[in-house]
Amino acid sequence: MIHCYTGNGKGKTTAALGVAFRASGYGWNTCIIQFMKGSWYTGEIDAVKLIPNIDLVQAGKGFYKILDDKLPPSEHRRAASEALNVIKERIHSGKYSIIVLDEVNVAVSLKLLKVDEILNILKNAPQKTHFILTGRDAPEEFIEIADLVTEMKEIKHPFQEGIQAQEGLDF
Repeated sequence: MIHCYTGNGKGKTTAALGVAFRASGYGWNTCIIQFMKGSWYTGEIDAVKLIPNIDLVQAGKGFYKILDDKLPPSEHRRAASEALNVIKERIHSGKYSIIVLDEVNVAVSLKLLKVDEILNILKNAPQKTHFILTGRDAPEEFIEIADLVTEMKEIKHPFQEGIQAQEGLDF
């Protein structure tokens, strides 16, 4: 199965983490590979250490072209390219039932990765491997290949009122 969580609303990564949490209860192994959150501490980094069967790899160099990003684009592209090798290694290890590609949609939309690179990985993975692709701006090709697509729609967000992201709730 391939799940794709996209849209401008909050909850894409949270939904993927929920699936990983649920799968852990059945003894399934999940690997979460984060593309865009490498420079920020997020609660899931330490939370997954408390939950058996979930591994988290921060493959990115942080958010690209927003917030506190001061790295040249080449650094972000290199990190995204290296993440592809991590994905392939984890898939072919045979250990994982679920691979979460967190913010992969964003990495593709920002041209850090090519759609075809991800599609080739998905198409050549062992049939028993499930994938979750997260991030706004999912390419149409991901939506077409996915078995389940959920669009998170923002109705109202505290940021609109000037309230910044809050530890424990948002990261």
